[in-house]
Amino acid sequence: MVNDKKTSNPMRDIKVSKLILNICVGESGDRLSKAAKVLEQLTGQQPVYGKARYTVRTFAIRRNEKISCFVTVRGEKALQLIESGLKVKEYELLRRNFSDTGNFGFGINEHIDLGIKYDPSTGIYGMDFYVVLERPGYRVGRRRRAVSTVGIQHKVTKEDAMKWFQTKFEGVIMNKAHYI
Repeated sequence: MVNDKKTSNPMRDIKVSKLILNICVGESGDRLSKAAKVLEQLTGQQPVYGKARYTVRTFAIRRNEKISCFVTVRGEKALQLIESGLKVKEYELLRRNFSDTGNFGFGINEHIDLGIKYDPSTGIYGMDFYVVLERPGYRVGRRRRAVSTVGIQHKVTKEDAMKWFQTKFEGVIMNKAHYI
């Protein structure tokens, strides 16, 4: 009875807050600008550049050098991109892809699998998808006036995220990676 009330409550519905697409090139210059062009082609938004935290001589990167680009997508466009990314992964994710805070992420090796036409001058880039899930009412922790905390019962857990993934996308969650 109590569980039935919880599932019928519209405030308990889980939705996608945002999707972050990240391409880490590991170097600045031409390859990074081409990766940014790929993200812009995919999302229609201008990507933001990420910088190296510290100098690593073996990788030939310096501190504050631009080495990656990412874009945050929200709304209907985010759901479309998640759907196409999961289609590449054949709707199969590992249990370890889900975080304790109810978010999940996965990576793809080639961006052309998403439906973008291959351009020899651009090349092929892999990218990371990271999906942030939330429930209605999460604004109480972010608003400017009368800031409060989201209750422990209302936060999205790992189990909630996995159940949402299985029902929304008819996805399969595996315990370990299978090697071919």
